[in-house]
Amino acid sequence: MSDETKGGISLGGLFKGKRALVTGIANDRSIAWAIAQALHAEGAALAFTYPGAAMGERVLPLVRTLAPAAVLDMDVSSDEAIDGAMAELKEVWPTFDVLVHSIGFAPRGALAGRFTDVTTREAWRITLDVSAYSLIALTRAAKPFMPRGGSVVTLSYYGAEKVVRNYNVMGVAKAALESSMRYLAEDLGQDGIRVNAISAGPVKTLAAAGIKGMRAMLDENADKTPLRRNIDQDDVARACLYLCSDLARSVTGEVLHVDCGQSILGVVSMA
Repeated sequence: MSDETKGGISLGGLFKGKRALVTGIANDRSIAWAIAQALHAEGAALAFTYPGAAMGERVLPLVRTLAPAAVLDMDVSSDEAIDGAMAELKEVWPTFDVLVHSIGFAPRGALAGRFTDVTTREAWRITLDVSAYSLIALTRAAKPFMPRGGSVVTLSYYGAEKVVRNYNVMGVAKAALESSMRYLAEDLGQDGIRVNAISAGPVKTLAAAGIKGMRAMLDENADKTPLRRNIDQDDVARACLYLCSDLARSVTGEVLHVDCGQSILGVVSMA
């Protein structure tokens, strides 16, 4: 979190006694990392997942600075791998309160060029499976850990609602993610589990670096939003604290835009 957050915005242990499972950290610029730091600062005990040994080499030294209860190798494209990781977590935590789903992947070649040319059947399958179905799979696996209710938050983007050039099949996946979030919210409301999404504005992350034109979008975007700036990872983390806490106890099935107001604009620029 930023110095401002650490120095003056703390809510005084909002998550003291709570446990959170955070997925999707790739490096110290990941939105999920900012969320983890925010939860930790508010007293939450944390556990993390990472996909495979190569990513583990990058993630493990980072997350261990927050003294996690567990760090689990988990491939979200495999139900067996999810079940195995959650069984491992069960040995440490009988229950937890928060699931942060910050997972998205598309083959690099699918994120540049004409949608009709680069959206192959295989690119579609991989992207929708990892980026959208994983929310359903992880929430289903998390449900037994939340007998008294809990909160699930996933990360989306405006490309789910409107066309963002070169976002391509990832936009379709984010649309499926947001729709899945709403169906999960309706289904799990009877269990006291809230499910919401944050639609974050463009921000510098490893995932964003794979989208052709993202650097130019960031450079041009700041003076086009109502707040005349871009967001950063801390902005999303603060919103996640709200959605995961009792401050949002009656909020479920919502997409909260954290984008400096960009999504309210009809025409972003005029020639």
